[in-house]
Amino acid sequence: MKLDILKAYQPALFVALQDYNREKFTADLLAGVIVGIVALPLAIAFGIASGVSPEKGIYTAVIAGFIVSFLGGSNVQIGGPTGAFIVIVYGIVENYGAEGLAIATVLAGIMLLLMGFLKLGSVIQYIPYPIVVGFTSGIALTIFSTQINDLFGLGIEKIPSDFFQKWTSYFQHFNQINLWAALIGIVSIIIIQGTTKISKKIPGSLVALVVMTVGAFLLKKYFGIQGIETIGDRFTIDSRLPEFKPIGLDLTSVRTLFPSAFTIAMLGAIESLLSATVADGATGQKHNSNMELVAQGAANIVTPFFGGIPATGAIARTMTNINNGGKTPVAGIIHAIVLLFVVLFLGDLTKHIPMACLAGILVIVSYNMSEWRIFVAQAKQSKSNLAVLITTFTLTVVFDLTIAIEIGLLLAVFLFLKRVSESTRISVISDKLDLSKETESKIIHSEKDILYLPKNVDIYEIEGPFFFGVANRFDELMRELGERPQIRIIRMRKVPFIDSTGLKNLEDLCKNSRKEKIQVILSGVNDQVRSSLYKSNIPSIIGDDNICSDIHLALERARLLSARKNNSHSTEN
Repeated sequence: MKLDILKAYQPALFVALQDYNREKFTADLLAGVIVGIVALPLAIAFGIASGVSPEKGIYTAVIAGFIVSFLGGSNVQIGGPTGAFIVIVYGIVENYGAEGLAIATVLAGIMLLLMGFLKLGSVIQYIPYPIVVGFTSGIALTIFSTQINDLFGLGIEKIPSDFFQKWTSYFQHFNQINLWAALIGIVSIIIIQGTTKISKKIPGSLVALVVMTVGAFLLKKYFGIQGIETIGDRFTIDSRLPEFKPIGLDLTSVRTLFPSAFTIAMLGAIESLLSATVADGATGQKHNSNMELVAQGAANIVTPFFGGIPATGAIARTMTNINNGGKTPVAGIIHAIVLLFVVLFLGDLTKHIPMACLAGILVIVSYNMSEWRIFVAQAKQSKSNLAVLITTFTLTVVFDLTIAIEIGLLLAVFLFLKRVSESTRISVISDKLDLSKETESKIIHSEKDILYLPKNVDIYEIEGPFFFGVANRFDELMRELGERPQIRIIRMRKVPFIDSTGLKNLEDLCKNSRKEKIQVILSGVNDQVRSSLYKSNIPSIIGDDNICSDIHLALERARLLSARKNNSHSTEN
């Protein structure tokens, strides 16, 4: 038993190292260095866009990237800050400060750990795709809308948080456009897109970062152009190792930040498992979803103590790792080490990076996140898909990602219950039963595929889970029929489980039937349903002999009881 538990929670790194060799290390080394280079501009951009200093984005990529690769359940997953968190992180920093963000991130990490240890990894993957698309598209539009100020150098000091007010402010200040900033931003976008078309392996964001940083520096030094804002104009870059900072957790702060933490946890779980699933499709491997959640949880618990922000699996960096030959989690560890060296030895150079260039990088990130083609395709599939898609998208953009996550999950639950309810059928049989297409019973009756029911015996067959929604439908059906046979056989051979409401409903039916002198017989009860039945009063109400394993035994029991009743009536007469 202990060995099974250890195997279920064994990091992919430990398995990979069992047959590790020089060839794999060479591939991991090359991939790790390239991914580290690709991650640099993204980590800086995500940090600034989230409302914190640029080095905190790099710290997150280093610490979380290392932990996710060391403990994760995927061979190729790369962890770090992502665009999905920008909106929620920025809001937390604005309302509760850096300390509030640290508390929310730690709480989110604890939630992710619990999800992993409770084996909820596979459950999260069943969140309907339209909801995921609605979230990501809404986040993409929100990220894009936050970059207009820096992209065009509008110089707005305090940007409104409301989506519509933000755009109103942009239009009001558009006459203040800085042409040099706009040129750098637009050229950055062109370079990124152009590089992608030339080579998939060359990181376009890094090319744009280097070219535009050098260009802006030369324009300032030799041409006297001073209107190009850089990271150094807005932030003081700290090129030291991050220091450990204790976090004060108290009941009040936990209660206040719990909704935000839940949003971070759910968003992190969805994105990391989505990234790992995409990676599985590209590599032909299979990740351990529960171990992946444990790794994400550990990363988000540790990172805030060193000034970091929330982290999760990053699809773009994971695919870069795969495309450049990464074989094992060692590549992810190397990527973290590369970033650490950058922040220690080249961190001071980051102050020359133009803000408009970072805005251009984030515009491309938001465009790639939007997946507008998938959005359009999902919208065309059905009215229910469209309703869910538009609801989650609108809530994310107009209101708040926390509200969008909560409402989105509620929608997911309702959609699931609707599908399950629709998949459960209830049918009534009062004459004969055709067994020609059934293999329920171990008793062979090949010469009699059709079973004729005795008089005053009806069969009610339930096909599918007997939970609260179906239980109410079953109760309504009983009331609508209004018939009073001597014996009711409830056939449950295709009922995989029964919940507490289903049990209560069935128990009430048995009680009412006994008052009306109608005998209830249960047929085809599997072990799981039988176990649930014996935790209720149903066996004592109808009798153990009337809980049968198949329809043949149930009909034999019905004939016996019917004969007894008929004999009793004739004796009385």
